[in-house]
Amino acid sequence: MELAQVRKMALSLPETTEEPHFNYSSFRVGGKIFATVPPEGGHIHVFVGEEQRERALALDPSFIEKLWWGKRVAGLRVALKEAKPATVQTLLSQAWSGKASQRLLALRGEAG
Repeated sequence: MELAQVRKMALSLPETTEEPHFNYSSFRVGGKIFATVPPEGGHIHVFVGEEQRERALALDPSFIEKLWWGKRVAGLRVALKEAKPATVQTLLSQAWSGKASQRLLALRGEAG
């Protein structure tokens, strides 16, 4: 999978912007980061909840690993070369949903 595909997927989510985050690129909704791209460009970091993270790790351990931030797990590190596009799309959507406003979730039929 190519970074250009990830960028297209992320930016297709409502009100998503791509902005610098230190030496990374980040995808944000409402100013909140839901995914980052390290400078090397071969991985993405996706910030999903624990349940989503554990499910993804169980289903696709060949290209997904835990993303550690100090002593805690902050999200997932996805190796793009091996990644399945459908899985990346799902993870980006889940991460977006975790940061989006209630208004945006309602527009997508996700508000509960």
